[in-house]
Amino acid sequence: MVTKSSRFSSLLFGLILLLAIGLRLYRVGTYGIYFDEKATLLVSQSIVMEGYNQRDVFEKTYFTPAEFWKPKTFTDFMEADTRSDIGNSPAYYAVVWGWLKLFGMSDTSLRMPSVIFSTLLVGLLVLFVRRHFQFLGEARANTLALLSAFIAAIEPFFVAYSHIARNYPMTFFLTLLSTHFFLLIMERVRQPSLSPKSSTGPLGLYLAYGLIFVASVFSHYLTVTVFLCHGIYALLFLRNGRAWMALGLTAAVGLGFVSLWFLFGGGQYTFFTLNYQAQFYRNIALTNPTGSPFGLILPATIPNIAVRAIPIFADLFMPTNGSGQAMTGVRNSVLALMLGLATTGIIHRYWSARTVPVWVYVAVPALLLVGLPFYSVVPDRLLVLSGAVPFIYLIGRYVHDRFGRAERPLITLLLLLTFIPTLFLLFMAWRSGHTFGITQRYSGFSFPYVCVLVAMGVQQLIEARWWVAVPIAAVLLLQLVHIVQLLGAIYADEAPKYTYFDRPRIANPYWQAAQQLISTYQPGDTILYPNKKRVIYSQVIDKTYTPLSLLDAQLMNVYLPKTATYIQRIDPLEPDKIILVKGRSGERITIFDLKGSTYRDHQVDTA
Repeated sequence: MVTKSSRFSSLLFGLILLLAIGLRLYRVGTYGIYFDEKATLLVSQSIVMEGYNQRDVFEKTYFTPAEFWKPKTFTDFMEADTRSDIGNSPAYYAVVWGWLKLFGMSDTSLRMPSVIFSTLLVGLLVLFVRRHFQFLGEARANTLALLSAFIAAIEPFFVAYSHIARNYPMTFFLTLLSTHFFLLIMERVRQPSLSPKSSTGPLGLYLAYGLIFVASVFSHYLTVTVFLCHGIYALLFLRNGRAWMALGLTAAVGLGFVSLWFLFGGGQYTFFTLNYQAQFYRNIALTNPTGSPFGLILPATIPNIAVRAIPIFADLFMPTNGSGQAMTGVRNSVLALMLGLATTGIIHRYWSARTVPVWVYVAVPALLLVGLPFYSVVPDRLLVLSGAVPFIYLIGRYVHDRFGRAERPLITLLLLLTFIPTLFLLFMAWRSGHTFGITQRYSGFSFPYVCVLVAMGVQQLIEARWWVAVPIAAVLLLQLVHIVQLLGAIYADEAPKYTYFDRPRIANPYWQAAQQLISTYQPGDTILYPNKKRVIYSQVIDKTYTPLSLLDAQLMNVYLPKTATYIQRIDPLEPDKIILVKGRSGERITIFDLKGSTYRDHQVDTA
């Protein structure tokens, strides 16, 4: 029977999904693809960046789009993935290939898989929470699910990466799905009556879990950190020998499939390349930490790792997003945290009291505000940091009050999934000797679970007494203003942490130039491409690069008709311009000048 409450819940769910897809579609194709997205475009078409598997095309004086688009083999795909992305993400590139095959080449089309997976993640969160938090009761579990989905819908990290044609939204969706199936298996193991034929759980669940494991690893290698959390959970809580055997067999078969890629596919040189890169960046950290084109790369000392880790952990939680910049000053951040702790102490002292002294009503907001005159930088951020401390207490209170002994394993898993991926990055940074790899996207698998934890805090806040709820809610509303401003900066391409640019990129010049060439090219004309100056630091595996820079020519040909016979060549003396030379008159028409464009990334090679 469909009740009024369930109809309202379905309506809210639909509105949240509309909000999610709206935020992800808005301006998705406004700015041209950046360097990593160019790799996505070319690798998905089995093309090696800079033409290693197209030497027969580009080593000639002249070439045509038809020659560029000659049929590719699976070997070409492996070469492209190996040389352009260390053999990573073959499953994602296959998805992009299929999508572009169906919907054509454009920046929007290239990014649509990211939009779709990011939106599906929001929907999956609702299913995940409703299914695995049933012990809260139907109404409370449904509210928690909708809050989690809403937080995920507006999470700047998810919105930003839905606008980027890379594997991350796909990996976030797959790893959440894997955790869903893992918990279903654990549930069947604990309650054999749900699956009377076997105490290990239905075969279908293990098959699904194994397939998702393979798909996840093939979408990004670092998804293994999520499965590491599953393994730790099993070590802590699984006491069923047959279930251990079933999980072990699932893992062995899954690893067997994955190992084929490393033995015979594009992953053959992955570990070799990763080892080389570790040495390369460690050398920069020791010799030129501030002057390399890769940004600040410091030696992996404990203080340096801690400084890099603070904004990663701060931005992981929406209530503290952006507080990392406020925590660079020790005095300010210590004061804010101490005031937050003092506020939390009062809240804890009188949380269950039947009568609350009048001074408490004044003390809670006063303690949060008293630091404002003393903060020397970003006082609003420090106020949010101060208010985040009692909010985290509310999350702990929610768990303490509602999670019984039987539910403790679930919250343990959530905490493992929240922290282990980032801690793994910090460990690998320490092991590699440099801080280059400490970046949010490599541990972004944690965000869905953090959304659930934050939703717990919000639900606890809603149910708290007014003297607790009002001041903390006011701080959260201030943080919501910051989140809206951040989303605006992301949409304006002015949020470097999320978009990699502090001034907006232009629209895709190659697509624009291709449309102009299609409309103006005549038989006898010649298209000249620039020979961009490259900085090549190494050539791992084999000589990938040709004497001339080919990337501009490759990206132009992607958007030209696949059967066209346009005469093209690289102009070795021209660094920036795409030029059309008219056949009869010899007139040189500049189709596009790439000089100084934020679209044209600085090109380097370390692989």
